[in-house]
Amino acid sequence: MSDSKPRLPRPHSSTPRAALDALLAEPAGGPIRRALWLDELDRRLRPHLPSPLAAHARLANYECGRLVFVVDAPVWRAKLRLVAPELLDAARSVGLDAAELIVKTTAPATAPAQSHRKAKPMSAVAQQALQAALASLKDPDHSGPEDAS
Repeated sequence: MSDSKPRLPRPHSSTPRAALDALLAEPAGGPIRRALWLDELDRRLRPHLPSPLAAHARLANYECGRLVFVVDAPVWRAKLRLVAPELLDAARSVGLDAAELIVKTTAPATAPAQSHRKAKPMSAVAQQALQAALASLKDPDHSGPEDAS
């Protein structure tokens, strides 16, 4: 797992603390404790990133001396790799035995398919059918299809 022991935030009241203690009980609490520890580690390392980069990078994991960061675009991956020595030094300053930085790029969030589609022009036959349908709605003498029999 990790070389450092996870530090947990302390709840302020006794009721949430009892719930948190129950949630973190072994063995089910292991992944939750790890997630809280990684979140705290991310908060400690984020100030060492340049401000534009910090908004696009997040610590995803730390294991076996490797810091794994996730960024949302290839440009941020390149920028994060440039500050790798400073980031590894910062990780060592908080007690980690960090030797390597791995940067992964997440898949871009896709917008709904509708926003990328352009409307196709209507054929002449479709336009005529639409005009006829609209005209029939405006004609008060036109009776509905139920009267056609």
